Amino acid sequence: MKKFIETLKNCWKIEDLRQRILITIAFVAIYRFGSFVVLPGIDPSMLQKLQTQTSGGLMSLLDMFSGGAFSNASIFALGIMPYISASIVMQLLAVAVPYFQKMQREGESGRKKINWYTRILTVAILLFQAPSYLINLKMQAYGALSSGVDWSLFMIAATVILAAGSMFVLWLGERITDKGIGNGISLIIMIGIIARLPQAFVQEVSSRFTAISGGGLVMFIIEIAILYAVVCASLLLVQGVRKIPVQYAKRLVGNKQYGGARQYIPLKLFAANVMPIIFAQALMFIPLAIVQYSTDQTGFVIRSLMDHRSLLYNIVFAALIIAFTFFYTAITLNPTQMAEDMKRNNGFIPGIKPGKDTANYIDTVMSRLTWPGSLFIAFIAIMPALAGLLDVQDAFSQFFGGTSLLILVGVVIDTLQQIESHLMMRHYDGLLNSGRIRGRNANVSAY
Repeated sequence: MKKFIETLKNCWKIEDLRQRILITIAFVAIYRFGSFVVLPGIDPSMLQKLQTQTSGGLMSLLDMFSGGAFSNASIFALGIMPYISASIVMQLLAVAVPYFQKMQREGESGRKKINWYTRILTVAILLFQAPSYLINLKMQAYGALSSGVDWSLFMIAATVILAAGSMFVLWLGERITDKGIGNGISLIIMIGIIARLPQAFVQEVSSRFTAISGGGLVMFIIEIAILYAVVCASLLLVQGVRKIPVQYAKRLVGNKQYGGARQYIPLKLFAANVMPIIFAQALMFIPLAIVQYSTDQTGFVIRSLMDHRSLLYNIVFAALIIAFTFFYTAITLNPTQMAEDMKRNNGFIPGIKPGKDTANYIDTVMSRLTWPGSLFIAFIAIMPALAGLLDVQDAFSQFFGGTSLLILVGVVIDTLQQIESHLMMRHYDGLLNSGRIRGRNANVSAY
């Protein structure tokens, strides 16, 4: 504890690091305050039905990522999710469309063009999502609009406000990345998730100590122990790396020798990040959409797929995650391109012929890594359902696994590693100097 306090003092001594931390705190505070600013014309006391709707299902996920702004009918209700959706689409286009492939290979200029297209697509998604959100708001809280205000006129103005609010959140995230600590967009998502933790924790403690079958202190301690074990396992998952050695050939230019260095290709166990869970979760909400637009009585299969604690739901969910893990890893990591780049730079893997054999070797290693990684991701994803078997409250069970836990672990590690780099540059002991995290890949993001 003494060493930790000393490290915090060292963080405050470094002027650049101190400014970055203060800027990050200020921008995060702006985001949190904005989450409670209700749309003009809406009475916040009339939103009980909307808040009940967001207590479970897809709406609960959206509300979690927005830090409660979705259920508060805030100007930041749509949050950063439209930008993430646009980013996912652009990633897929960069793999499938030659025009975007060429743009991706252009370096910094290509990256700026892709970012510009991503923002345009974000605005287009916002112009679709904002009216959808307002229509749902009208259905759930019709009496919340001030008297004398027409819903049609309100929707036009509110659409502009919601789109502007979401783009402002994006701007805050970019400013945190440039001027603060950590990946700004990932940090905003993490803050939204953490904002729900105190309330969920209080609800869980209350249920354990007040309910007859709650289990009291013993069950609560067991819960915390399980949560600690899952977090440790997630750390191993995020930080797991397989290093493939690469040797570069020596060459003489005049009297100087170039090359001959030995480097490594780091292949992450968790290369797909949280994308497989997000894709699978999106597909699992299709039965809910079918029921909403169906007047017939639903069958057993549909009802099971709508219950996130049912056996069928979790089997299908885990299978989709495994499939999407292989798919996303395949489109983001290209062994053939890696082999060609290596050959072009006179590099080779010891014992493996350059070219096709190298590509096949990298592909084999990736497949062996993806299998255990996908199984572990699937297990982490269904952990909230397993926690529900122990009568854990729905709000608190979300922190036992799934997207929220992986985002929290990844973003916290990334932020600590950036602070660590600032301290090490000035010959201070870092926050992670006693662990095995230092020196690993620090590029961890939520999407």
